[in-house]
Amino acid sequence: MNKKKKEEVQAFVDKATAGDKKALEALVTGVQDMVFNLSLRMLGTFADAEDATQDILLKMITHLSSFRGDSSFTTWVFSIAVNHLKNYKKHMFARCPLSFEYYGDDIENGKIQDVPDLTQDVEKDILAEELKMSCTNVMLQCLDTESRCIFILGTMFKIDSRIAGEILEMTPEAYRQRLSRIRKKMADFLGQYCGEYGSGRCKCKDRVNYAIQNHRINPLQLDYMTAREIPMQTMMDVKNAMEDIDDLSQDFSFCKPYQSPERTKHLIQEFLDSTQFSIIQKS
Repeated sequence: MNKKKKEEVQAFVDKATAGDKKALEALVTGVQDMVFNLSLRMLGTFADAEDATQDILLKMITHLSSFRGDSSFTTWVFSIAVNHLKNYKKHMFARCPLSFEYYGDDIENGKIQDVPDLTQDVEKDILAEELKMSCTNVMLQCLDTESRCIFILGTMFKIDSRIAGEILEMTPEAYRQRLSRIRKKMADFLGQYCGEYGSGRCKCKDRVNYAIQNHRINPLQLDYMTAREIPMQTMMDVKNAMEDIDDLSQDFSFCKPYQSPERTKHLIQEFLDSTQFSIIQKS
């Protein structure tokens, strides 16, 4: 971040901590989609990501006076978010952990032909697209928490290894090495099993009813298909630099960014309008 930009951000932080509501709203607006997308990939479901996003943004607001400008504001927010998500135990996959072995066995041996039509008159192509986005996102849950975080920071956000190392408290070299290994592991799994992103036999359209039966998608609540995508470049604007981590050619195009849900924005806005916010600003 250049000096002028850094000074502008610091000015917003100073105004916000002094009680300027508009300055605080600008800071929250600038990072809420970033926080939501990080939470979604780390936790695997929209509902859990929404809850975690609210927690993280409230934590950011209430700790704003501790920001000293030693790093960029977005790096500071990433650090808060990552620490929160690494220790987050309320999400579905904390109770039902996955592994690549389990996922692969389910693809190979799931009895998809024995399931009746459960589509409830929703077009199968739409449900297949919902399953594709859900499946590849849930697949991230096969990684341990830190590996998942490394993959998301490096592959979705393309964060510079020095900044990522600072966030994760490891050297840039260690981060680059681990990211390369994790990306290869993910690419190998996709290549072996997935017919959408690799050469595997698994086809989303064939597994729609099986996925509905196992509560992996809900025809009456299509989170991915109803979410508003945002340009990837918009997400790139939240960080300072981008570097070529390795020469792995796999395109992880399922890492699409989405706007944070309106209900999350409304809850944060309600907090900013509340007496509770006034008390915090005076503390």
